[in-house]
Amino acid sequence: LLYFKSGLKLQRSKGRSSKKGNLAVSAVALQDHILHDLQLGHLSVADPCKTKVQKNENKSKSRKRDTTAIIDTGLRKTTEGPKVEDPEKEYVLDPTPPPLTLAQKLGLLPPPPLPLSSDEWERVKQRSLLQGDSMQPCPICKEEFELHPQVLLSCSHVFHKACLQAFEKFTNKKTCPLCRKNQYQTRVIHDGARLFRVKCATRIQAYWRGYIVRKWYKNLRKIVPPTDATLRRKFFEEKFTEISHRILCSYNTNIDELFSEIDLCLAVNRSILQQLDERCGHEITEEDWEKIQVQAAHREIYECSICLTPLSLHGDCRQASVGTSTQPPRKTVLLSCAHLFHHACLLALEEFSLGDNTPFHACPLCRSCYQKKILEC
Repeated sequence: LLYFKSGLKLQRSKGRSSKKGNLAVSAVALQDHILHDLQLGHLSVADPCKTKVQKNENKSKSRKRDTTAIIDTGLRKTTEGPKVEDPEKEYVLDPTPPPLTLAQKLGLLPPPPLPLSSDEWERVKQRSLLQGDSMQPCPICKEEFELHPQVLLSCSHVFHKACLQAFEKFTNKKTCPLCRKNQYQTRVIHDGARLFRVKCATRIQAYWRGYIVRKWYKNLRKIVPPTDATLRRKFFEEKFTEISHRILCSYNTNIDELFSEIDLCLAVNRSILQQLDERCGHEITEEDWEKIQVQAAHREIYECSICLTPLSLHGDCRQASVGTSTQPPRKTVLLSCAHLFHHACLLALEEFSLGDNTPFHACPLCRSCYQKKILEC
């Protein structure tokens, strides 16, 4: 109606002398332009059901005319693989302008704008980037663009492709939902998907770095003790408990093996003690002592190997009895290994060797177990 009124005003301004035929043509042209602009082509005076049937019949006839029989002999086979298109390729959805209506042909209304060039689309995209439209949610559904198809209008506004198509279908006209610009041009872009990938990668990196830092901090708390006294005490208690548990787990707690090892050690010790008893436990008779003394005399031992002083033999005893010596003679002891020592020196050596008891003392010279006998003057 607005277009119709504007057409009437236009005709009146040209003069009252216009013919009625020209006015009727202008009215029809404006009505046709309104129908095309509002995408109301289904309006008709006839029955709408009949028009739909006629349209379906016309479509079926056109399909029958366009179909041609093709005989496949198998000789021509294409070896080329399927073409892989770039998923981030930008392209224009409506590259050709709509046909001119009768009102536009008569000059009553301006013609639709020409398709934008690549430079013009680049300027529109830069203006959209400066506004940050791709970083904001879709103005229609109020959701993030994510990886869904995204369209850029010639007025630099950005929407979901599905949301814009639903809006056009609902309003039956091509008008921008934000600035109400008519007959806009659309171009598919992928800025929202690119920003969403960067956002996801940044979030993954942040989570991973946080995990690494938390893990490093936990290991640091296990190694470095805190400065607070209470926390420091608790830290060392946990450390001591952990070490004790590790030591207990490292031990083999098989009782049968432990008892068998103890029995084996006892058997070995008993065999050693039995051998010592056999070597040192029997008493030496007087005849044996005489033989040992004869053997010692053949060795001609005249000094004590411990203090390196002369031994008190029979001659020394007689001199002591006469009174020529001022010091009392020291007793001489004969060992079962035929070695001679001062008795006092041997007792001092036995006291010096702590932990040893008879018959486990060893001779200072031959390191064999011995029995001793004090020689009389």
